[in-house]
Amino acid sequence: MNDETPLELPSADIATIQRMIPHRYPFLFIDKVRDIKAGESAVGIKNVTFNEPHFQGHFPAKPIMPGVTIIEAMAQTSAVLVSHTLDLIDKNPLVYFMTMDKCRFRNMVVPGDVLELHVTVIRGRGKIWKFWGEGKVDGNVVAESEFAAMIDLPKGVL
Repeated sequence: MNDETPLELPSADIATIQRMIPHRYPFLFIDKVRDIKAGESAVGIKNVTFNEPHFQGHFPAKPIMPGVTIIEAMAQTSAVLVSHTLDLIDKNPLVYFMTMDKCRFRNMVVPGDVLELHVTVIRGRGKIWKFWGEGKVDGNVVAESEFAAMIDLPKGVL
């Protein structure tokens, strides 16, 4: 990778995402990742539908996407970004949250919304990465957070 010109991947569909991160239904909260700029940023897409399991209890009469799942979707978008940056496709990386700070929830996310997850690298070296994320619906910020994660790789990778 050239430090001056990050590698760009126009987008990652669901099949590519599943080759990059270990998450699966019912805990995969992104449908697509676009505008991937290695080492810099990416935008995850979550099409929010009423069929998701958390809406059975959160809340039956007024379904609202839990804030923690919005932050998790940001983290999954970040994991795709890191997987692309470090060329980890098909290498089975695991990603673990280390910190979540400055979390704010500004508006509700409900079935029918298209949630965009804008993530930017604050710091990324080796296994430890820190990000800023914003969730947006129709261009309006609905959630934001600063978070860090650790990438754990099988032996012999990198």
